[in-house]
Amino acid sequence: MWGISFMRALSSHSSDPQASVTDVAVEALGQSEAFLDFQERLSRIAPVERPALLVGERGTGKELAATRLHYLSGRWQGPFISLNCAALAPTLIESELFGHEKGAFTGAQQRKTGRFEGADGGTLFLDEVGLLPVEAQEKVLRVVEYGFFERVGGSTSVEVDVRIIGATNADLSALADTGQFKRDLLDRLSFEVLFLPPLRERHGDILLLAYHFAQRMGYELGRPETPDFSARALQQLEDHLWPGNVRELKNAVERAVYRSDTARIDSIDIDPFQSPYRPGTALEAPSALEKPPVSQVADIEPRALKSAVRDLERDLLKRALIDAKYNRKKAARLLGLTYDQLRGLLRKYKEDL
Repeated sequence: MWGISFMRALSSHSSDPQASVTDVAVEALGQSEAFLDFQERLSRIAPVERPALLVGERGTGKELAATRLHYLSGRWQGPFISLNCAALAPTLIESELFGHEKGAFTGAQQRKTGRFEGADGGTLFLDEVGLLPVEAQEKVLRVVEYGFFERVGGSTSVEVDVRIIGATNADLSALADTGQFKRDLLDRLSFEVLFLPPLRERHGDILLLAYHFAQRMGYELGRPETPDFSARALQQLEDHLWPGNVRELKNAVERAVYRSDTARIDSIDIDPFQSPYRPGTALEAPSALEKPPVSQVADIEPRALKSAVRDLERDLLKRALIDAKYNRKKAARLLGLTYDQLRGLLRKYKEDL
């Protein structure tokens, strides 16, 4: 596992004084082949003075990867400036990127330095780069190609030496095909494209991260004992696909630790949005108009519902096992069950399988 020297570099040079170095570095833990392969590729491109694109699902750590890329490059002593292109209105992005002159628009009472000037000699990280307005894309392309730009409302060229790192979870090639992203800019930014592995592909890293998050949360809460997971909780952690990746795992583990009255974590609440109050559970006596005719009730064979449910469960279980090639974890996922629930069904229908 890597991270010690990276944490020290972050603590010395972080451009965000409010950022927690521990929060940033801990999410970079990993020992899986997919994780280590990504880190090797990132280390290889870091010293090369060219733009790079980081592509990955939400929660995979794109900003962390960009930060590490910067501190492994020859620009590590320069500034690392970031801008989330999704966080600003399109009308404000140009001013944020390139700055503006006094009187450029209503409210511009003095000259403002933009992110490009702030990143001179260092790295500019454009998160959600696919959401840049086309007009801003034109000016970014000019900076990438020629190294200068004009502030909003100005006519004097400002020269900068900036390395750009972009990040996205969108298909930029598809956006370019529809005219939403300039193909020329995409070509310039994609000298190297690095795909961050989702957590479900980082075999072995889930439990490593879970124990780390649990230990840190226990320390934060002042717990005297180190948190530990039951066999059921470990199975839940391994069976879930984690669409929110490391961010989702971190929330689930920390939530489980703080809710537990002991150091033993018996289960993980994967989905905190499941209400314990199911709609329509109140039992009310049906009115006379709602009662089915006696003849319809009499036509139903005794135990017909239980028999039909049993047949359906057994058939779906068989089909899932066949589709999963008898891999029980995969079969559980296909059925939307936990591994323990699947084992219960297997015991229930062991004579019929």
